[in-house]
Amino acid sequence: METSEILKKVRQVEIKTRGIVQEIFSGEYHSVFKGRGIEFAEVREYIPGDDIRSVDWNVTARMGFPYVKLFEEERELTLMLLCDFSSSGYFGSKAQMKIEVAIELAALLAFSAIKNNDKVGLLLFTDSIEKYVPPKKGKTHVLRILRELISFQPERAGTNISEALGYFSRISSRRAIAFLISDFWDSGFEDDLRLVSKKHDLVALNLQDPREEEIPPIGLIKLQDAETGEEFWLDTYDKSVRQHIKQTVAQKREKLNSLLLSSNVDKVDIRVDEDYIKPLSKFFKMRARRR
Repeated sequence: METSEILKKVRQVEIKTRGIVQEIFSGEYHSVFKGRGIEFAEVREYIPGDDIRSVDWNVTARMGFPYVKLFEEERELTLMLLCDFSSSGYFGSKAQMKIEVAIELAALLAFSAIKNNDKVGLLLFTDSIEKYVPPKKGKTHVLRILRELISFQPERAGTNISEALGYFSRISSRRAIAFLISDFWDSGFEDDLRLVSKKHDLVALNLQDPREEEIPPIGLIKLQDAETGEEFWLDTYDKSVRQHIKQTVAQKREKLNSLLLSSNVDKVDIRVDEDYIKPLSKFFKMRARRR
């Protein structure tokens, strides 16, 4: 897109998503994602009058003199947006492609975060790491993230969720909230997902298009795998073929659900042919009840 087109699209997405944040999500985001109260800062020598409960007995034993732990209030959170820009995202059988919905979701979460005075960072990936925007605060920074999302042209076509999770884990020393936005047409990322979920608050936004699951009987059609370029013919009149596709997708989703559940990763299914506000709102309310 030309620069003027990008800016116009940025403005359109900003108006839409900021409006949703103002009306619905700012309060729900704040109620779910808060600072964790206090965190460890450092140790120092004991001073008469210090609370005996704050003595660090391990350091005291090593140093031969009483030391106490100091804590500070943790107010600031970091939100990381891990967005899958592989070629399977450039598909949509209805009004929007999966990647367009992903951009709006990322924008909505980013504006919710700055409303909460949190930092926001961005990681765009395919089967490699394509772009990283370090976390910062403020509306100007969020608008930069939105421009990156809208103008971005990936260099590669495939998907490697494991690579994205591993990179995120290496660059994030402190606990963060991470939204992994993808259609999850990938495998082999189980170990990295479990490792990241132990350190960070990881949430999976699973993008789905109904035509990937159920193909209508329209005859013999030629299809192409968006990520590998492989072409093949499909007889959609054959009921067994259509049933096989449906079962394959169902098995894939069941496997993903089992992995996320065992890894304590929350999942939100986002159908691109439906409004994403309802499932997101349901997720925030569910998380609020768990606190």
